[in-house]
Amino acid sequence: MSAEAADREAATSSRPCTPPQTSWFEFVLEEALLEQHLQKPSPDPPPVQLIVQFLEQASKPSVNEQNQVQPPPDNKRNRILKLLALKVAAHLKWDLDVLEKSLSVPVLNMLLNELLCISKVPPGTKHVDVDLSSLPPTTAMAILLYNRWAIRTIVQSSFPVKQVKPGPPQLNVMNHIQQEKELTENILKVLKEQAADSILVLEGALKLNKDLYVHTIRTLDLLAIEPGMVNGETESSTAGLKISAEEIQCQVCYDLGAVYFQQGSTNAAVHEKAKEKFFKTKELIAKNGSSSLHFTIDEERLAGYCQACEVLTSSSDDASQQATPYSQIHSCMKSGKYQDLVKIFLEDNLTLSLPEQFRQSVLRELFQKAQQGNDALDEVCFKVCVCNTICDVLQGRIIDIQFCQLFLKPNKEKIDFLLEVCSGSINLENASEELKRRMAAFLKNLCLGMEDLQFVFMISSHDLFIKLLKDDERKLLIDQMRKRSPRINLCTKPVTSFYDIPASASVNIGQLEHQLILSVDPWRIRQILIELHGMTSERQFWTISNKWEVPNVYGNVILGIKDSLTRDLVYILMAKGLHCCAIKDFVHAKQLFAACLELVTEFSPKLRQVMLNEMLLLDIYTHEAGAGASGERPPSDLISRVRGYLEMRVPDIPLRQVIAEECVAFLLNWCENEYLTMQVPLPLVQTNPYVKLGQLLAATCKELPGPKESRRTAKDLWEVVVQICSVSSQHKRSNDGRVSLIKHRESTLGIMYRSELLSFIKKLREPLVLTTILSLFVKLHNVREDIVNDIAAEHISIWPSSIPNLQSVDFEAVAVTVKELVSYALTINANNHFWLIIQADIYFATNQYSAALHYYLQAGAVCSDFFNKMVPPDVYTDQVIKRMIKCCSLLNCHTQVAILCQFLREVDYKTAFKALQEQNSHDAMDSYYEYIWDVTILEYLTYLHHKRGETEKRQIAIKAIGQTELNASNPEEVLQLAAQRRKKKFLQAMAKLYF
Repeated sequence: MSAEAADREAATSSRPCTPPQTSWFEFVLEEALLEQHLQKPSPDPPPVQLIVQFLEQASKPSVNEQNQVQPPPDNKRNRILKLLALKVAAHLKWDLDVLEKSLSVPVLNMLLNELLCISKVPPGTKHVDVDLSSLPPTTAMAILLYNRWAIRTIVQSSFPVKQVKPGPPQLNVMNHIQQEKELTENILKVLKEQAADSILVLEGALKLNKDLYVHTIRTLDLLAIEPGMVNGETESSTAGLKISAEEIQCQVCYDLGAVYFQQGSTNAAVHEKAKEKFFKTKELIAKNGSSSLHFTIDEERLAGYCQACEVLTSSSDDASQQATPYSQIHSCMKSGKYQDLVKIFLEDNLTLSLPEQFRQSVLRELFQKAQQGNDALDEVCFKVCVCNTICDVLQGRIIDIQFCQLFLKPNKEKIDFLLEVCSGSINLENASEELKRRMAAFLKNLCLGMEDLQFVFMISSHDLFIKLLKDDERKLLIDQMRKRSPRINLCTKPVTSFYDIPASASVNIGQLEHQLILSVDPWRIRQILIELHGMTSERQFWTISNKWEVPNVYGNVILGIKDSLTRDLVYILMAKGLHCCAIKDFVHAKQLFAACLELVTEFSPKLRQVMLNEMLLLDIYTHEAGAGASGERPPSDLISRVRGYLEMRVPDIPLRQVIAEECVAFLLNWCENEYLTMQVPLPLVQTNPYVKLGQLLAATCKELPGPKESRRTAKDLWEVVVQICSVSSQHKRSNDGRVSLIKHRESTLGIMYRSELLSFIKKLREPLVLTTILSLFVKLHNVREDIVNDIAAEHISIWPSSIPNLQSVDFEAVAVTVKELVSYALTINANNHFWLIIQADIYFATNQYSAALHYYLQAGAVCSDFFNKMVPPDVYTDQVIKRMIKCCSLLNCHTQVAILCQFLREVDYKTAFKALQEQNSHDAMDSYYEYIWDVTILEYLTYLHHKRGETEKRQIAIKAIGQTELNASNPEEVLQLAAQRRKKKFLQAMAKLYF
């Protein structure tokens, strides 16, 4: 007999004699079940099922003499059954993993409550109010076990559960299941309400830093004899199974991390806590080893938690974010950079580091977003699906049905991308023969599954296909395609094999032309053209693609080259370079332009200068899209080249207007105002409209803010823009003899068209320049005679206040331009409060009052830390407040009107009282009274509600007046502080309503 059994026998022999009706439970159940079942290596039924049997017996309700159902009696029989259930759990060392897998929530709740009871935790006591360090070790451990189970159960309940397929319906079984489900839901509701307390208990346990003890069969026997009186042994520090402090910390940290991670779905900041707990768990496991007498932790699950936390807690500017593909993918999904996402999947096809399940989960999320109406994601879904499919092919997995569905209707773009992924996913020099065989089989089966021979040709003529399949394999594939063709199958005459027919020159030319269209490698383009010109001298190969476009000013020069090979090569290199530049593929564009420059340098100084100009434009684009986007100044060499271009005086050089436009915008964006104002040659200003406009803008910005006499350049800029926005008109006599005025919108009165001016402005990013040009157009908009509502703007006073010939200005076009410019400016900086006020004024002027309020509030929020600071008075001027009042009034939010009347320098009591008299208000009315600080308005509200017999609302107003901080005897500082606090709360409430 074991030591525990011997102790139990000794304890049993010392018990008082039991009554006959309970002796069977005491001896048969305790001795037979526990001795026979618990001592067996593999007991049957399992020990954990004995807990269910004992607790079900102990919790059976009784029936009295009147046949009324009574709660289970607290008699010796039931106490012994509960004790036996506790002993079985003690035999299992209170391993929650084992208990949770086999016991339902109600049974485990009953078991742990019995443990608390027998461990002398007073019923009804909040665990969070108990000092664990002052409790006996077994009592503290019982509290820890209960609270660990509580948060584990909450976490487990948040996971989706696979529904069990029901068997044949049995009424008693269904009733039992329904009762257990309702009981579980009630317990979960209580546990969730107490979750915060359970977390605090476990956080407190991390500070204990001492060993604890959990009840064993022996200590439970001792408690059953006479609780707490057996030589004080159960109260000592050596009773029960010892659990080291590090084991406790490890398990508690893991459980806390799990609950914090679950809470992070609604509060992202909690993920930091989860990360801290999980990484602490990893440290403790590394220090003490994963083996433990008391618990086990799923280290794979822990590693998953840690990885998820690293992704969720990394910031967008964190350098470590790029450490793992998971971090990059999470960032791309969050920011909507889906092209970068495709790039990550393509790169991973070489390393194969992402698990298949993760790849599929990302694709599922993209499909869900696409189904919600985001049509732009259809292409991304296809590309990610292709990357996943090629990954499956290389790893020998079955191709997913989604790929087959997306590839039902192939097109050229899909085939091109598929071949790009195939080429980028296998390194032929280092790849194993197995990988090459899998890729070759995939491409071969793809060809066999296609009906359009043009697409088959695209695949079969690709370099990867040619390298992977041998000649005899390609010949066999062609034979299979021939046999499949119905046109050939119906033929009665024997057909000579395709490979038996000598290849004609036209077939080879077609293949080479196709490669020429696809290639962006300058050396390869040159080789193909040499081969093509060797086959025929009659073709002009620069015409084979309608996508190859070269500006007319360049085309005339290039097509004047006598040598046909050189002409084709220069034209194609430039066309491909311009196309790459347009799609922001700056790397290939630079290679193509460099090759073209090297070529034309040998024979044409004119074309050499053209290529230098185009490379300058390319370098501007590259800097603006790269380092310039993050605020890094361009290198001095680039600025010098831009200046050199503007000052260039080489005769007969074909020039594109867009280069001058980009150069001027570049100088304005990087505040080269001194150069534009003082150093630009006068002839250049007179001949180039963009240079003239840039000079006027730079000079005006340079003088801001300045005295009135220094604003001559502002007047010059005003006159130039007015002329651009003016329309030419002519008189025409109608059939009835009356003379009508015909206006031509896009006239040539100015130095450029209005559309060209707008296009140029949308290349600017410097805030001061944008503010200047925006204020000019706002002033021009306000000059209109029939304007009702002016639009406010910064620096608006520097512009003239009248125009000699108002009829000549196209004010409709000016209004459209103002709207477009504000929208563009807000894409550059959405937090510029002056631009937001302009946007709000535009909505106000067009009677869109809700939208106007949105932008008025946003302007105040961005310059006051969401109203936690005072909104500057130059932002919320009296005019802005009055417009907000009018917006609220027209939206029938009359209480808001009354509150806003307090914001004016002089409170507008007339408007406030009139608004409060309105009974049809669409706002929260009396719930806003707490934001009123003007006692006069509150007194009027009290009178008004008394007059109407509205007792409850009158009491709310009286309560608001009665606040001590509104007492008129208070110092001015106290009254101002009270007003400021109410302003803040009111504006925050308004922001939540309109944002």
